[in-house]
Amino acid sequence: MSDWQIMTTGLRFPEGPVACADGSVIVTEIEAGRITRCLPDGSKALVADVGGGPNGLAFGPDGKLYVCNNGGFHYIESNGMLAPHGTAPDWIGGSIQRVDVMTGAVETLYSEASNAPLRGPNDIVFDTHDGFWFTDHGKTFYDKRSRDVTGVFYAKADGSECREVIFPMENPNGIGLSPDGKTLFVAETYTCKLYAFDVTGPGQVGGGESLTASGAKFLYSPEGYRWFDSLGVEASGNVCVATIGQSGISVVAPGGGLVEFVATEDVFTTNICWGGADMRTAYVTLSGTGRLAKREWARPGLELAHEG
Repeated sequence: MSDWQIMTTGLRFPEGPVACADGSVIVTEIEAGRITRCLPDGSKALVADVGGGPNGLAFGPDGKLYVCNNGGFHYIESNGMLAPHGTAPDWIGGSIQRVDVMTGAVETLYSEASNAPLRGPNDIVFDTHDGFWFTDHGKTFYDKRSRDVTGVFYAKADGSECREVIFPMENPNGIGLSPDGKTLFVAETYTCKLYAFDVTGPGQVGGGESLTASGAKFLYSPEGYRWFDSLGVEASGNVCVATIGQSGISVVAPGGGLVEFVATEDVFTTNICWGGADMRTAYVTLSGTGRLAKREWARPGLELAHEG
């Protein structure tokens, strides 16, 4: 962890980091139900209270933040570590929200898709067509011994369309697009597998609407007992997947195979993004210990659609 610098502490299971031009990073605090701006001096400022369980976060074409809200987790806290454990007792469903960064105003853009319910929206990435892909991780109900079967969705930023495109997947989590927008990367949490899908048009993947028929290409899975969380993509096309259990970031080549593993010291390392003038400053969320860390990255991150 010697190469990592702690930028912010005292966060309540942060995820969804978005780097801003002023050096600040906006994150979701899932357990607290809020969106927070982390300043370079270590201070924090509230952006919005959104309730539920805000998870993935991205800027849209209108300059507003789009939020994957999973509806909330139940948590266990012990020895300075916060961990999600099942579904919140007051969970009422998932949604996609839109937040005005300047005013903190919150609106619900989608509470369901045209062909499927929203159970636990998780991670999000915009394309260049004013639409966005997002995963639905689903919810686990330990009292009922059940877990949702979910998939990958595509939606329009103007509220006109939201539909499930890929089904079924096993608790999909991280999602990202290749630099040319022609490949969609999706990480499954509990199987700890990274897949690639050919994007044939806005909201379309090749081969149909199921995992097998869609022509999913398997890219990588680490050895041992690991989970995959959210991901980011480098300008080179490498896919950087937060890896729970191994505590760090697995850097995977776009055609498959491990490039390198960058270690952290939090078992719940959940997300990565990049900022700075050269996109070489990497930010990761150390969710279990409630921290945001940064370091110089070996390669520049990909500048996302509508970023900045």
